Amino acid sequence: MKNLRKQIQTTMILGVLSLFGGAFSHLALTDIYHGETDVSVEWNVLRFSVLVFLIFIGLALSTLRRTLREMP
Repeated sequence: MKNLRKQIQTTMILGVLSLFGGAFSHLALTDIYHGETDVSVEWNVLRFSVLVFLIFIGLALSTLRRTLREMP
C-alpha cells in the first residue's frame, strides 16, 4: 500500500509538470510560428514536454490499473 501511495504522488507531480509543459509548449510554438531566428531552444522545450507527457500518461495508466487490482 505504501508503494502505491508513492506511485500516486509521483503521478500527481508529473501531472503538474505536464500542465507547465503545456503552457511552455504553447509559448514555444508561438515563437516558432512567429518566425524567430533561432528556435533550437523552443524545439528542445517541445521535445522535453512530449517526453513528460508520455511518461505521465504511461504512469497514470499503470497507477489506475494497479489501483483497480488492489481494490476489494
